[in-house]
Amino acid sequence: MIFTELSSYWSHNLSPFLWKFPESWGNWGPGGIRWYGVSYLLGFLTAILLLNLYHKKARSPYEGDQILNLMTFQVLGVLLGGRIGFLLLYQFNKFIEDPLILLRVWEGGMASHGGFLGVIIATIWYARHSKQHILPVADLIVSVVPPGLFFGRIANFINGELWGKTTEVSWGVLFPKAPDFALQIARHPSQLYAAVFEGLIPFIYIQYRFWNSNITKSIPGHLSGEFLILYAICRFGNEFFRQPDASPIMNLSRGQFYSLFLLFGGIILILLNRKKVKSRSVQIK
Repeated sequence: MIFTELSSYWSHNLSPFLWKFPESWGNWGPGGIRWYGVSYLLGFLTAILLLNLYHKKARSPYEGDQILNLMTFQVLGVLLGGRIGFLLLYQFNKFIEDPLILLRVWEGGMASHGGFLGVIIATIWYARHSKQHILPVADLIVSVVPPGLFFGRIANFINGELWGKTTEVSWGVLFPKAPDFALQIARHPSQLYAAVFEGLIPFIYIQYRFWNSNITKSIPGHLSGEFLILYAICRFGNEFFRQPDASPIMNLSRGQFYSLFLLFGGIILILLNRKKVKSRSVQIK
């Protein structure tokens, strides 16, 4: 504690709870409303508000109950995909030894790449359920995903988890949960970097493309490909500042390795859809 007071770095002391249940509530005492849960709520509410705005501006056919149905599929996709993805991609051995860890969500553990996969599956499911083509639906979904990524990374910072690598920069942070906290070794607030580069920047870019071009109508699926590429590049770069939380794969962090699949997927999606549009234009001529 003395070391903390003498250090020039800010020591992380934020509570993971927005509101904690009183201890007088008995078994409910340790619980409360966590910022992490609030971040998910803010992400989904923002998505609903954007989809309503799209409809008012004639940029989307979805309104009212249709938006709620669409978001219900996405909520399931994010939560199930994020949780299962975390265990399969980062905690596979523990999951095999103790499958019930899947249900112990209070212990934490969500993977953004798993969430992406869950969203993709949910979007395909919804498109088939509503008998619509998947690509226009996917373009709408990627336009509302970034705010959720932004809020999620902010919650990671508040929780003091997923901290960055050690650093001597003036804005370094002392994270109490880090193994070298007692030595007053600062770390990059990589969660905040991620909030900007994985959430805010993609949001600004995708919104600009959505409102200032007819890309979603002229080449359905192109915007989805652009988002996957941009996110993959931003995530890959941010991993250089983030402390690895699992063993590397091919000398790459898990986050970098899994992001390559998003990058290649985005490139393939763009090329295939451009080819389809080009072939159609040739047939019309």
